[in-house]
Amino acid sequence: MKTILKITKNELSTLFYSPIAWLILIIFTFQSGMAYAEAWGDALRSQALGYTVIGATRRLLLGWQGAISSMQEHLFLYIPLLTMGLMSQEYNRGSIKLLYSSPITNRQIIFGKYLSMIVYALILVAILFVYYAFTAFTIKDIDSSFALTALLGIFLMICAYAAIGLFMSSLTSYQVVAAVGTLAILAVLNYIGNVGQEIPFVRDITYWLSISGRADTFFKGLITSEDLLYFLLVIILFIIFSILRLQSERTKRTTSQSALRYGGIIVVTLLIGYVSSRPALRCYYDATEMKDNTLTQNSLDVMEQLDGPLTITSYVNILDEDYFRVLPRYHNQDIERFEKYIRFKPEIKMKYVLYYDTVKNDLLEQAYPGMTYEEKARKVIERQKLNPRKILTPEKIRERIDLRTTEGNRTVRLLERESGEKTFLRLYNDATIHPTESEISAALKRMVMTDLPTIGFLTGHGERET
Repeated sequence: MKTILKITKNELSTLFYSPIAWLILIIFTFQSGMAYAEAWGDALRSQALGYTVIGATRRLLLGWQGAISSMQEHLFLYIPLLTMGLMSQEYNRGSIKLLYSSPITNRQIIFGKYLSMIVYALILVAILFVYYAFTAFTIKDIDSSFALTALLGIFLMICAYAAIGLFMSSLTSYQVVAAVGTLAILAVLNYIGNVGQEIPFVRDITYWLSISGRADTFFKGLITSEDLLYFLLVIILFIIFSILRLQSERTKRTTSQSALRYGGIIVVTLLIGYVSSRPALRCYYDATEMKDNTLTQNSLDVMEQLDGPLTITSYVNILDEDYFRVLPRYHNQDIERFEKYIRFKPEIKMKYVLYYDTVKNDLLEQAYPGMTYEEKARKVIERQKLNPRKILTPEKIRERIDLRTTEGNRTVRLLERESGEKTFLRLYNDATIHPTESEISAALKRMVMTDLPTIGFLTGHGERET
């Protein structure tokens, strides 16, 4: 441990002898300070205009321009500049040979280097903590656990970026190449969530691999085991890669042996990640004072009555104007809309049925005038690159369920219990298209109530139509 701390101390000394570390601290402080001042300015202007400032903690620290949340957009530029010289400068100066000849193990070298980045990450977080402390003394009843959870998200993000940067720095003696390589890895991890979303198993793997938006749950005041474990796995993965890289300098192995080692570690990491993302194995902690990320008590009461399996089947008419919102490539985002419910009922099954049938869609008529519904369906399938074998014809969908009369063949969800109760959950022609907790809980309540209310409409007396 003393050796690791000594390496960390030396690395920090080297780091702060360079202008980059100080420059990043100055820029980071300036940008976060400007964001915090702007958030305060907006809040004070609203108050001066007579509006009530609601959710001050979120508005000042975690909003679009909040001092904490806004800084995640800049970290991918700062961290590669910090980590690019961790190992590259050792190769470039030739001091790596002295490290190899000294009684220091590869693990101690990597841990010592990485620990210096953790210390620097704590300094960056400490700067943001100052804004939290100032907010705590200036507004009433600050949501402390909410803000501290966001700081945890920023810290984990910096640590993950630093682990990636350390590994890239161990691959080359050129610091610029290491920085660009780190940016490339981060770009891949941000984009990979869009890869293979049409293929069910691949969809889950690539979606889990994506680092994009991983810290957003922390900024909402929610800690999930999946996101927490994701950052830890990324850190451990690239730390191990860095150690293996140093070992390869001392111990010669064939290309196949090296590939097998790296591949085995990646497979184990993906397996752990995939298992941890299963709904039944997730754990949640809502750090917000008002439990904003948790179902309301009324919804929880409904969930307690909803025993047994529940299936949510989305019937997607590809000729409907809202069909694209529930296409296979968006299934993971669609499932997230029900995550609050899946949290309390992991056995909820999400199914999707794609079909085409008659529907009122003026935009489709304008795009393909004079075509039959079958011809229009072929155009949509071609444009969206869908699998035509998975699109049910009007005859086949009507054998399963006839949506013409009750739903007009619009895209709709059918909620169904194992005991046979069913109800529809619809999309809306409104600013909020997808159903919110109010609509979802109302639909679930219809399936657990024994005496449903009857609603009547008065007609024939000059009133407006319903």
